[in-house]
Parts: sequence; structure tokens; C-alpha cells
Amino acid sequence: MRIDEGHYGKVKLDGLCWAGVFAWPGPIHEGRGQVQPVVDEKAGPEQREALLAILSGQDSVPGATYFQVFASMVEKVHEPLFKPITFTADVAKATGHFKVEGVVDSKAEPIRNPMTGAVHRATITLPKGFEYSTAEYASSTTRTQGKIALDWAGRHAHLAMIHITGQGVVH
Repeated sequence: MRIDEGHYGKVKLDGLCWAGVFAWPGPIHEGRGQVQPVVDEKAGPEQREALLAILSGQDSVPGATYFQVFASMVEKVHEPLFKPITFTADVAKATGHFKVEGVVDSKAEPIRNPMTGAVHRATITLPKGFEYSTAEYASSTTRTQGKIALDWAGRHAHLAMIHITGQGVVH
């Protein structure tokens, strides 16, 4: 995630990125998950503290944000990493890439028609969604290393611009 413009209290977060590698042994709602948080190394001490507080969901109304929902379904939080994060995204084109060296490398690309190979656009709108209001669906390839090892291609991804507070997505 990249924060184009935002704050936590009086702490400005403009331009910072964060990543999280999440894994659950079954459906998310059954819990027992784990997370490896990664915060942009450019973040100063107050910004790091703010981003980790947001990611923990501690200041969110229960059920109002995916931060709080995911945090409530995780039993193991690995020690946060502070590393450079490469991040690019074009929501309209359903393309994106983020990378944290030695931790995660993930790419999103448009879904392709299996018969013709043509780009197949899929956008979903959630008028009261706690994740986003509108997202462009895509296909992802992700490989992770370290505390949580994952490896897949041709799986789900979605790209969205969000405006979120501790009370949830601003619709």
C-alpha cells in the first residue's frame, strides 16, 4: 500500500509505503493466521509507530476496517521489518508491482480471456464495503520468503484507491 496523502493524528504519512505478508491455514474467518509487517525504511520513528498502530487495527472500530478484521484473525505477528519498498500501480490498467528484497515480490496484471488472450476487465463496487468502494480485479503472481513462504501465479488480485479512517472506508 502507498499512502499518497494521509496522517495518523498529527503524524504525516504522505508518500510512505507498507506491505504485509499474511497467511492463514484455512478460511480467514477461522483465524490462526500470521503476518509479517514491513514498513518503508524512509519512515521516521513516529511514522513507523503510526503505521504499525494502523496496521494493528488498534484504533479502528471493530469490523470497520480490514486492518482491524485481519488483526483479529491473526495469532502470530512477526517482528516488523523496516526495508525499502518498491511500489507501482495503475488501477485503471489493473497493473502493479511491489517488492521488498528478500521478503516479497508481487505483480498484478489484467485478467486475460482464456480463449483469446484479450484483456478482460472486471471491476467491483461495494457500496458499504469495509475493504474499498471500487476495485479493479486482476491476476497476481506472488513469491515470498522469510517467516512466511508463499508462491503462486494466476491468482486473485485487486487494485483500489481508498480513503479510510478508523471508522472505516469513506464512501
